[in-house]
Order: sequence, then C-alpha cells, then structure tokens
Amino acid sequence: MKRSEINQILKNAKTFLEERKFFLPPWAYWGVSDWKKNKDSAAEVINNMLGWDITDFGSGDFYRRGLFLFTLRNGKFNVDKKPYAEKIMIVEENQETPMHFHWGKMEDIINRGGGNLVIDLYNSTSDESLADTPVRLKTDGVERTVPSGGKVVLTPGESISLEQGVYHRFYGEEGKGKVLVGEVSMVNDDTADNRFFEPVGRFPTIEEDEEPLHLLVSDYENFIR
Repeated sequence: MKRSEINQILKNAKTFLEERKFFLPPWAYWGVSDWKKNKDSAAEVINNMLGWDITDFGSGDFYRRGLFLFTLRNGKFNVDKKPYAEKIMIVEENQETPMHFHWGKMEDIINRGGGNLVIDLYNSTSDESLADTPVRLKTDGVERTVPSGGKVVLTPGESISLEQGVYHRFYGEEGKGKVLVGEVSMVNDDTADNRFFEPVGRFPTIEEDEEPLHLLVSDYENFIR
C-alpha cells in the first residue's frame, strides 16, 4: 500500500469516528517526534501494538478486501496482568475481511452503529479445514444455530460471540452504509493467533510516497525504536 493511500484512509476514518461520536485516546494523534519523546512512558502502547492498524490483506485493493482497525487496549501474554483487548473497526459495504479463526482468542464482535455487518460462519475440522457441521453460537447472550456456511447479520446494537476455532469472514451489507464495529476479546496477538483459510498478508508493505499522518502499529519498529 502507498503511504498516501493509508493517510487518506486515516482521514476518512477520523471523520467517520467523529460523526459516530467515538473518541480516541490523546496519543492517537501523536506525531513521530511525540512517539520518540514518550517511547518509555508509552511502552505498553508500543509493545502491545495499540493504535492505528490498516491492512489490505495483500489484496492491493483495500476497499474490496481490507480493514481499518484501532486497538484501544490489549494485554501481552506472560508479560502483564491484562487478560483482555478492545478494538474499534470500520467496515465498508462489501469490504471483506477474509475467512479466519483464532487458536487462542475468544471474541465478541459488536455492531456499534451505521450499516449492517454480515458474518459468514464455519466450524473448523481437526486439520483446520471448513467443517460441514452446524455452528452453535450466541448473539447478545441468546443461543442459536446456523448451518455450515450460514450468515449472521448484525444490525446496530447487536453482537456475536465467537469461540476459538470458528471460521468467520465479515463485510458490510450492500446498500446499508459503512459499519462501526467493536471487538472485545481475550488478549489479541495478530502476529501469531490468526489462522486464515487462504494465505494472506496481515500487515501491509508500505511504499513511502509521503510522510505518515499517524503511525500504524506496524510502523513502531521502524520509526520509534
């Protein structure tokens, strides 16, 4: 991805978050010099990969297959006491986050407002293929079952709990507008706990055609340390 494309996505995201009255912590708006000055006091932010996160999953087409995320809080296995994580995400109409599951993380995905979020679901087999068995789950604490490959549509205010090993992909429903999506989960590790059904790139390779508006979580190593 080009840095100029990432910067524009960031600008659009900030506008949408402001429209939805969702507010970010002060360090979200730091520049590179601020990060360098505060790198010791903000070690948890850096080490636990809190902050801006934009990916096209290696597709080269962010609005077809991609995702905007901001990690608000996160623990780190065997390092600190925090056993939970929280993210806010923006999902465009028909913008796919590809099929994947997590080995270690259980999560709730919440429609915080805007359009509708569509989630396709499969159980996984012992060899991590797609199972043909019905998927048992809970939406807002209410038990339900969907067939293998079935869909759950979350309207604003609705949520789904996804256990470890449940394959899921999601996208905004066409014609309903972009979706503000929350995630509350166990500790999140995007470097080692994502099992994508097909090979994808989780973090983008960036072509630096202009200065970064804000650093992404994948930028910390190169710009701060």
